Amino acid sequence: MTDEIWKRDEVESPCVKLCVVHPEARLCVGCLRSIDEITLWSRMSPEARRSVMEDLPRRAPLIAKRRGGRSARVQG
Repeated sequence: MTDEIWKRDEVESPCVKLCVVHPEARLCVGCLRSIDEITLWSRMSPEARRSVMEDLPRRAPLIAKRRGGRSARVQG
């Protein structure tokens, strides 16, 4: 399988091929898009895609919370 579909000029995609949906935020942890945005991406206008792209940095903190680690094990 080739990666040509990921390189098409007409689809400015933030996809990084790390497709996992965060269970609480309901966003892809790789590209930060919602399931609906991913599904509709190829049919969105360039303006709509740019609007989503501009919003992506704001979404990063929604999935950046660390769980576990030392602080989760140490009480007090």
